[in-house]
Amino acid sequence: MHYVSTRGQAPDLGFEDAMLAGLARDGGLYVPGVVPQMSAGDIAALAGLPYEEVAFRVMRPFVDLPDEVFQDLIAKAYGGFGHAARAPLVQLGSGHFLLELFHGPTLAFKDFAMQLIGQLFQEAMARKGERITIVGATSGDTGSAAIEAFRGLDAVDVFILFPHGRVSEVQRRQMTTPSEANVHALAVDGDFDDCQAAVKAMFNDFDFRDSVGLTAVNSINWARVLAQVVYYFSSAVALGAPHRSVSFTVPTGNFGDIFAGYIAKKMGLPIDRLVVATNRNDILHRTLATGRHMKEGVAPTISPSMDIQVSSNFERALFEAYGRDGGAVRQLMAELGEGGFDVSQGALETLREHYDSGRADEAETAATIRAIHAATGETLCPHSAVGVKVAQEHLHADTPMITLATAHPAKFPDAVESATGSRPPLPNRMADLYDRPERMTRVANALGDIQSLMRERISQ
Repeated sequence: MHYVSTRGQAPDLGFEDAMLAGLARDGGLYVPGVVPQMSAGDIAALAGLPYEEVAFRVMRPFVDLPDEVFQDLIAKAYGGFGHAARAPLVQLGSGHFLLELFHGPTLAFKDFAMQLIGQLFQEAMARKGERITIVGATSGDTGSAAIEAFRGLDAVDVFILFPHGRVSEVQRRQMTTPSEANVHALAVDGDFDDCQAAVKAMFNDFDFRDSVGLTAVNSINWARVLAQVVYYFSSAVALGAPHRSVSFTVPTGNFGDIFAGYIAKKMGLPIDRLVVATNRNDILHRTLATGRHMKEGVAPTISPSMDIQVSSNFERALFEAYGRDGGAVRQLMAELGEGGFDVSQGALETLREHYDSGRADEAETAATIRAIHAATGETLCPHSAVGVKVAQEHLHADTPMITLATAHPAKFPDAVESATGSRPPLPNRMADLYDRPERMTRVANALGDIQSLMRERISQ
């Protein structure tokens, strides 16, 4: 298996090198040169298997590790999850199911990828005898998941950039309370797009990138997408795939989680529709509706992990929609730097073959939390509520719909309490989170300041 850049000007790499690189040196994102196929028989054989075995069978064609090593890393990655099924399904109504992806150590879907990446990185660094610097930008959940995966490791420094004042208190505390010396939480005076732009700029500064051994664990890292492919298979098979089709609705801002569904579909999983659910920061919905991908600024919401206008993984979707034309993608990304671009008619038709979309404003999100809690007793986080509201608009009697529940409601207690009147408690293992001392550094939204701080911390 080899991986190619979406911008067509970087060398092809194997799985491990693509994972460790994160971002290609031409600024693009790595995708498989060819997506491997699973037969209907192979998919049917996943029924009833433990999640770890499903993960091994789905991901094995993409990696270049010995089977026994990969199986051991998967077992370590998911052994600490708080539910035996890892990703259980809950029925919300006729033909509508919620996929609970918040039973990992930081209560968010990012744990499915980050816990595995932590194991993969640790194995690679031990074998190579090298030290690396991990950097990530987060709108809330990626940062805590990355810190949890890499905290305390000898060969790794972890720097997480998050927008100051624009994440929930639980999200912030999950990033700022770890005491390990290799963890560095940086509160940037800006929004998520500023944090993400700083990370991309670091990767394009090759002297800095090489001098600190920089790698990324944001959703731009292919291994993140790959790990998320697994729960599409596990949940679809539980509802009858491959003997019937299933649709998915995914609350998303950065497009990585729903692109994982596209990969699952390309592998042979019978997915009918992939529905993009956005909050009021609805650039993805607007693009699919109109063909115009134009930045309009970020408005803070009660679903802050989706408060994004520069959706990094959409580049992967564009690469596929434009027939894997790296030159076309380079041109689009240059235009995005100037404010936005128009998707060609042919590419837009290709996108619409796979993706539908919808949006939920603040009032609709709160109303959905309230209604689902009253009707089913299920408590949704605001992001999951965005997904449920949009999914309800795309239900079809003959095809089950699975909505991804991306975070535990206790990560957003104020929004949930406002909607339901009840404050969701943290799980017992995190009950003392509000009592732990915080440790973070506030930094200006300036690339030079961030890089100087990183060099200083690494040299200590």
